Amino acid sequence: MQDEEKYEKHWEKTKRLMYIMMGLWIFFSFFIHMFVSWLNAVKILGFPMGFYMAAQGSLVVFVAMLYWFAKAQDDIDEEFGVAEDR
Repeated sequence: MQDEEKYEKHWEKTKRLMYIMMGLWIFFSFFIHMFVSWLNAVKILGFPMGFYMAAQGSLVVFVAMLYWFAKAQDDIDEEFGVAEDR
């Protein structure tokens, strides 16, 4: 595989991962909170789900997304031989 072709494929996979992460971030940052009044009808441990998503749920999802993103990007880097040494 030529270096230029290898670079393009690496960047293509990296961009796809970035767009997926941005979509999830937008969904859990804005879209979920647009439906707070509807979500408040659902209770989790006695708390309205809208409150839960604003106070805890989105933050938990963001942390999970960070771990997933780091692992997925590391896998992409290893696939194309540009991973950092550990």
